[in-house]
Amino acid sequence: MAFESLSDKLSNIFKNLRGKGKLSEADIDAALKEVRMALLEADVNFRVVKQFVGTVKERCLQSEVMNGLNPAQTVIKIVDEELTSLMGSETTEIAFQPGQAITVILMAGLQGSGKTTTAAKIAGKLKTKGKTPLLAALDVYRPAAVEQLKVNAKAQNVDCFFIDGEKDVPKLAKAAIEHAKAHKENVVLLDTAGRLQIDEEMMEELSAVKRAVDVHQTLLVVDAMTGQEAVNVAKTFDEKIGVDGVILSKMDGDTRGGAALSVKAVTGKPILYVGMGEKLSDLEEFHPDRMANRILGMGDMLTLIDKAQAAFEEEDAEKNKARAQKLKKGKFDYNDYLDSLRQMRKMGGFASMLSLLPNMGISKDELEGAIDEKMFSKTEAIVLSMTPEERENPKIMSPQRKFRIAKGSGNDIAEVNRFIKQFTEMQKFMKKGGLPGMGGRRRGGGLMGGFPGRRGRFPF
Repeated sequence: MAFESLSDKLSNIFKNLRGKGKLSEADIDAALKEVRMALLEADVNFRVVKQFVGTVKERCLQSEVMNGLNPAQTVIKIVDEELTSLMGSETTEIAFQPGQAITVILMAGLQGSGKTTTAAKIAGKLKTKGKTPLLAALDVYRPAAVEQLKVNAKAQNVDCFFIDGEKDVPKLAKAAIEHAKAHKENVVLLDTAGRLQIDEEMMEELSAVKRAVDVHQTLLVVDAMTGQEAVNVAKTFDEKIGVDGVILSKMDGDTRGGAALSVKAVTGKPILYVGMGEKLSDLEEFHPDRMANRILGMGDMLTLIDKAQAAFEEEDAEKNKARAQKLKKGKFDYNDYLDSLRQMRKMGGFASMLSLLPNMGISKDELEGAIDEKMFSKTEAIVLSMTPEERENPKIMSPQRKFRIAKGSGNDIAEVNRFIKQFTEMQKFMKKGGLPGMGGRRRGGGLMGGFPGRRGRFPF
């Protein structure tokens, strides 16, 4: 996951600062030297790092830090504020045309950046906001590009425009807008062709499209895993054709995060979205303040709440209300467990949810060791091997039923017994008004006790 290494290093730096009751200028210099190295190793632009560290030091040398009651916390606050400023301070959204006028968005980017998938992700996002998007296939070079867009459009339940055999890209763009007018669609996403590297032919084609139709927003998709090269690509595209915003794809991969911290400072263009996975739902609005909090190990509860709300909104309100009433009465059954698993997956999985929580002194390695994602599939198979009656009434479980369930789910009988025992124990906690792993009711509780898939704990 992006920023993991940087986040761990910054956490250690600030941990050392907290051990000092009062900070001297030498302490601040030593800490900022480590911060500088951590940022450079994260592939942040060296000029950006130099300016960032200089600004932080200037603010840290003020009396509020040197003579404050909690100087280390003040330093962290300053770093947080400056990281937020570095990434743009405010959240930037797509600017739409007023009323029902069509907004034309040109999607640009190099081949392999994830542009076509990102276009479909944005279309899905816009649809949830009441827009009627159209995906237009303008990549006439890459084999199966049109087919990929058609498949993604169908998955997002949005319209897709293409003309078989047509090679005139500006003509395709004009035809797409006419199609949108005829079908009362108010956002057109032009999925253009990319190249393995920037060349004049590609830039001229994009310019020709912008001359042929009124493009209201030009969004550039760059691969976050390419680090500083992503920033260079953004700068070149902006100089050649003009860019209104940047989308960082593959932020869930093994990337150091330098692009996210550098692109706004170097290009002046805001980041609108970040791609956090391969699913068409894995696209997050970019909030500079939330991202700064993640980098500093403070978590991102607002994004977690947004994900939870989106997952619940997809379900029937009455169903959620009924489930809440059952939980209050401690009547949580295996069907409710399956629903909980599915909602968690809609939110990106448990590991994704944990990445948005404050680290609370728990290292990433400890978190990874605490979670066994495979356990979810195992327990799901166990529940799916039960009859409807068994799922609704856990009390009727007998040894014969357990053996049948074990055989049907491909699990050992010991695994089935363990799961059922944990499930029964969790129900007891529910009836007492508590949840396992939340502390207060049993010794050795705390958040770690409730991690799904943690051996010897509740898989809920």
